[in-house]
Amino acid sequence: MADLCQVLGVAIAKNGVDVLEVGRLLVNEPLPDRHLGLRNGAKLQLSQAIDLVVGMAGGLGPYCQLSIPGKLQIGSGWDGAVHLYTTREVAADLARLHCQDATFRWRDTTPDDTVIQKHVGAVADDKFWEGVAKVSDRFTLLCERWAYGACGCRWFRVTRENVTEVARLMRPRSLVCVASDPAMELRPELLEDDFTAFVAPLMPGELLYRAYPGGADTLSEVTSEGFSLMLPDSVMDDWCAMVPDSDEVHPELWHSSEEP
Repeated sequence: MADLCQVLGVAIAKNGVDVLEVGRLLVNEPLPDRHLGLRNGAKLQLSQAIDLVVGMAGGLGPYCQLSIPGKLQIGSGWDGAVHLYTTREVAADLARLHCQDATFRWRDTTPDDTVIQKHVGAVADDKFWEGVAKVSDRFTLLCERWAYGACGCRWFRVTRENVTEVARLMRPRSLVCVASDPAMELRPELLEDDFTAFVAPLMPGELLYRAYPGGADTLSEVTSEGFSLMLPDSVMDDWCAMVPDSDEVHPELWHSSEEP
């Protein structure tokens, strides 16, 4: 991986910036200690960014897009290749590198930005949380999706007593979705679609859960792990809002597909 580190170091240095921004974060396993706190919009120093890219190239998550807006974008492909979008000038400098274990394939292109199928126009502002508070006298669930993937969210049971605290816990650029009085019985007909399983009883606060992207084969697969409740992920699509940064919202982070 030494050649990869060299290429990345040169590409980043040529752009005159040593901080890269995280986007399209995909987390299918709990974050390792060295990446705790990683989120969309996080600013990473050169060594942290290279560590992430090396892991992605080696088939290890978490996966993400790293960028210097308007200058550089780095991501990984399904085949282990590293995709690097940069200017012609920087590409010319990289082409002069002599790397024994790295193979370069060049083409003129632009980043393949995801076409958003479902825009999230609402903002998780004071009005949004007032609405959550109004329904919190009923049984209310809230999902904070801070990354794509099975481990990219947190679930809460919201009550009138804890809604302010839950709102405070939300991370910038997260997608927050709410459902009131959802049906959560174990039902075989739900196994074919994406769902989330929970352990009863659901007490106020953060909840223990397991995501089943792509569904499961049998109910016993779910219950054998101690889960006794299930919720189709589609139930959470009707009431969603983006948690803004201090000055803006980034709806392009979220779209209808689970793949970033």
